[in-house]
Amino acid sequence: MRSARKRAILGKVIVYLLLIIIAAAMITPFLWMFSAAIKSDREVFKMNPFVFIPKVPKWSNYLDIWTRIPFAKFVENTVFLTIVVTILQLLTSSFAAYSFAKLRFRYRNGLFLAYIATIAMPWQVYMVPQFILMRKMGLNDKLLAIICLQAFSAFGVFLMKQFYESIPDDLCEAARIDGLSEYQIYRKIMLPLSKPALATLIIFTFVNTWNDYLGPLIYLKTQEKKTIQLGLKMFISQYSSDYGLIMAGSMLSLIPVLIVFLCFQNYFVEGVANTGLKG
Repeated sequence: MRSARKRAILGKVIVYLLLIIIAAAMITPFLWMFSAAIKSDREVFKMNPFVFIPKVPKWSNYLDIWTRIPFAKFVENTVFLTIVVTILQLLTSSFAAYSFAKLRFRYRNGLFLAYIATIAMPWQVYMVPQFILMRKMGLNDKLLAIICLQAFSAFGVFLMKQFYESIPDDLCEAARIDGLSEYQIYRKIMLPLSKPALATLIIFTFVNTWNDYLGPLIYLKTQEKKTIQLGLKMFISQYSSDYGLIMAGSMLSLIPVLIVFLCFQNYFVEGVANTGLKG
């Protein structure tokens, strides 16, 4: 008994040590970014010796970022784009997932498999036809182009469908007997019950849209339309880069992502467990 208990304790110690090492490896880049954000350019890459917090921290980087470039406008564009795309993906993904999970219609399984199969196709394969289509529609250099392209998500449909299938069909049948239409069942029953899955989708969509770089780079040309990720590139010139300001801007751009994750983390864990994405 004692040897088994010792092996169990040793196993837990090893697991916790591995988790600590992995956590340290994951958090190190963020600590370096925070350190670089309060340093001058000469101090950023000074490694002998490495100083985490300089003797004279350059906190002014967090103020200069707002005056050296139109950072406030970039934040406004990114917030608008992220919120609109997130809301649209919640609506389209949950609505389509309800149809695939709870309605019976011809070619349902085939359509679902065809739609989900697009997840396996890299975006680089069809980004050129997308760009040509948006240009012919007159949406080049407009935020609406990115909104139209990202308003639909095959992953979101898959995520929501997996969750809806865990809800008994008898609940929908009882609602139909009571006279509720499919729209009312979706709005009054399915959506309230799917908060964990919706929270999971919010986090994924918000983070992906907020951090998107290639999409805005392709479609947005004028400075007034740029997002934070494109705006930070303005500190990189042909011969030099202001890494202190870049890291300060990157730290500020992390704040909304952290807020969203902390607000929905409990629902996120529950949603991942219930939709069968773990393990």
